[in-house]
Amino acid sequence: MNIADFFLNPDNVAQKQYEALRMYFVEKKSASEVAEQFGYTYRGFTTIVSNFRKDIKTKTSSELFFQERKKGRKTTDRVQKAKEIVIQLRKKYYSVEDIKALLDGKGYAISEKTIYNIISKEGFSRLPRRLKKDKKRLERPQIQADKSVQLEFGEETFKSTSAGILCLLPYIQRYGIGDVIEESDYPATSQISKINSILSFIALKASNIRRYSADNLWCMDRGMGLFAGLNVLPKAAWFTSYSHRVTSRMNIDFLKALHKKWVDEDLLGETANLDFTTIPYWGEGKHLENNWSGKRGKALSSMLAVLAHDPDSGIIDYGNADVKHSNQSAVVLEFLDFYRANSKGKSDIKYLIFDSKFTNYENLGRLNKQSVKFITIRRRGKNIVDRIERIENKNWKTIRVEASGNKKRTIKVYQEEVFLKGYDDIIRQIVITGHGKIKPAIIITNDFDLSVEEIVRKYAKRWIVEKAISEQISFFHLNNVSSSMVIKVDFDLTMSILTHNLYRLFAGDLQRYSRLSDQSIYELFIDNSADIKIGKNKVDVSYKKKRNLPLLLEKMSRFSDTSIPWLNNLPLSISGATYS
Repeated sequence: MNIADFFLNPDNVAQKQYEALRMYFVEKKSASEVAEQFGYTYRGFTTIVSNFRKDIKTKTSSELFFQERKKGRKTTDRVQKAKEIVIQLRKKYYSVEDIKALLDGKGYAISEKTIYNIISKEGFSRLPRRLKKDKKRLERPQIQADKSVQLEFGEETFKSTSAGILCLLPYIQRYGIGDVIEESDYPATSQISKINSILSFIALKASNIRRYSADNLWCMDRGMGLFAGLNVLPKAAWFTSYSHRVTSRMNIDFLKALHKKWVDEDLLGETANLDFTTIPYWGEGKHLENNWSGKRGKALSSMLAVLAHDPDSGIIDYGNADVKHSNQSAVVLEFLDFYRANSKGKSDIKYLIFDSKFTNYENLGRLNKQSVKFITIRRRGKNIVDRIERIENKNWKTIRVEASGNKKRTIKVYQEEVFLKGYDDIIRQIVITGHGKIKPAIIITNDFDLSVEEIVRKYAKRWIVEKAISEQISFFHLNNVSSSMVIKVDFDLTMSILTHNLYRLFAGDLQRYSRLSDQSIYELFIDNSADIKIGKNKVDVSYKKKRNLPLLLEKMSRFSDTSIPWLNNLPLSISGATYS
């Protein structure tokens, strides 16, 4: 290469401009000559000259021609500020999708492609496939969430990894639950309204968030905030503070108002299954009584709660976490008063089903005098078991009853009428064997009209219900170790009941899936991410591809015109995204 060509035919843009300007100003060549020499148009070169005259007044030579220029798009300040968070989250094994949702919660509107580029440049490899339970156990980085405020509903787009709960909003509106919340005595704050507050609790319950940790990553998800009409959910300290402003009377009144809704919607049948559940207390429990916990296999300091469950609709109608040993037997009468006082004469309970330790024989007599039918189990003493063993084989009858998993079981039954001390009257007694237990079960009832098959099937349905109640309590983490957020147990129970009922209303529209547990409904339909766009006339929710998404879209299409008051009266437009 001729050295002179390096100066006369430069291939660098900055050097080319330098040589052209030098020829123009130093060698006094005309603009047309210089333009022809270096391949510029006449007008293009005169523009270079004009810009140079302006820049030379304020810039140094290194800034004009001799600085090193980086190729590619410049990194914006927004991306630079988000880079540290991206790296921190990736070090804790968060996916691009999760990082995107969290950055949206912090107000960093950068694309997933940009996040991927940051990760790639920093040398991170692709994450392996992980199970959902592994993702939930990820180490939590310390990232401060933004302050929770009322959403202004300006036009914006963001991503959420917990967007599935938005499918519950039309059901809250359809059944008037929002109105019940607004008319309740639950407190509000100057920044967060009553309905925003209660829906914030529901958002956590419905999203299967079992451990509330101080880093507040769960309250940075914009989709969960949108569910409650907020930018993001409040921090853990707010939830604790709020729950301690709630009284037991507020919870009872709220359940009464919900009961009226269930009655109006014909969601409560003539039968109620009653059961106790033990809620462990993980602090200093000297002020509490010991209750048996079947899940733990021992008695421990705990709260004893009662639940009333409709076996057909799955609705939990009543709950009380303030049951003590002294009033345990009277709970059945308290529920009866609750039901009748709030049914407006539209519905009346006819059957109560519960286990042997739920109440005593004296209260069974009181139920009988009030013309309430009951089915329960009699306790098995040694003399009773010995007498049953002496019953001749020809007196037993074989029947088939429902079992869990849509299966049926063959059992043997023997019925008789006996006088029950304490009950002080004749009662119908049905002995069951072949039900999987070592000892026979003894059903007692004051219903002498139903056939033995119908009685046994009614109580057999309770066995299925017991399993369902156990699954719901587990899903809503009432018996899990408490974390940094301390929520009053009776309020937590009320929020769990409401969330469970929302799941039942949602599942009721899913035909063959309607009998699945809340955990299964969550995994199949609710656990999904989405791109969310808030527009002038609607909120667009585009869900990620999933096996059961077509059924979900079909069922949600009937709510396309349902305006959500706490979402600025905007309807939800739910569709499927183009990615999986």
